[in-house]
Amino acid sequence: MMTFKDVFKSSFLENINSVSLLDVGIALGLSFVLGLFIFIIYKKTYSGVMYSDSFGVSLIAMAMITSLVIIAVTANVVLSLGMVGALSIVRFRTAIKEPMDIAFLFWAIAVGIVLGAGLIPLAVIGSVLVGIMILLFSTRKIGNIPYILVVNCTDKEAENEAAALIHSDASKSVLKSKGVTKMGIELTYEVRIKEENTDFVNRISALNGVSNAVLITYNGEYMS
Repeated sequence: MMTFKDVFKSSFLENINSVSLLDVGIALGLSFVLGLFIFIIYKKTYSGVMYSDSFGVSLIAMAMITSLVIIAVTANVVLSLGMVGALSIVRFRTAIKEPMDIAFLFWAIAVGIVLGAGLIPLAVIGSVLVGIMILLFSTRKIGNIPYILVVNCTDKEAENEAAALIHSDASKSVLKSKGVTKMGIELTYEVRIKEENTDFVNRISALNGVSNAVLITYNGEYMS
């Protein structure tokens, strides 16, 4: 018959002493602080269409959760082997629409791994340098902002006139798609505007045979 003494001799309960509560507190506290720093950088540099607060909060949680996992793995070699098998079956189905979101995800995971391993200076200094780099390049304007221009024409002559006006007024223009129906012709251009002057859109819409012209911001993803 098992006694209370045998229960307290259990190897499961003995694992409690294998991890220092102070180390756990320091790792989780720093993970929260650096995760919050990552969240602030993400919020300041986000340039997508739909900002998600839940994704920003998940960066903080990811840094803290990863720290917990690494602490557990470093405290028990047998657990580390089982963790590899357990995590190998995890699949993420959420689509990442912004390329920079992937960088922030890896940043949060890397912070959690480094802090869980006890490399505090590397985590702090590395996060500061990465944050500065992202801030510098996100606020720096590189070339002209790309736009998508959609023009609806009634005939071939209007199409040629609109194309000539686009090529003359835009610093760069590339035809992305052309749709022809019985109602008319739809042209889709990727354009870069000279000095952010959009007056040429008004001139295009005033051409004979052009029913409408729409200029929208182009975020780098084109769907035909």
